[in-house]
Amino acid sequence: MLRPDPAQRHRLVEIRDNLIARITEAEQEGWLGEIEGLHVSLASAEEKLAQLDSERERQRTVIDLGMPSFSQIATRTSTATGPSS
Repeated sequence: MLRPDPAQRHRLVEIRDNLIARITEAEQEGWLGEIEGLHVSLASAEEKLAQLDSERERQRTVIDLGMPSFSQIATRTSTATGPSS
């Protein structure tokens, strides 16, 4: 699956807006076959925009994996290998 480039989001918005305008024109002119094809293209453009938005949101979300920090590891190692009695 191809992923849209986040830097090109503005182009996808322009394409979506253009498709909406073309659908309106096709409805006014009665171009029924054209309307169906434009709706398919519009659905694809909106899906790609949703992918970009969800990817951006996913990247903003920080997930704690519970991994210890270096200082926690170093403390455990130094106390575990200390002098034996």
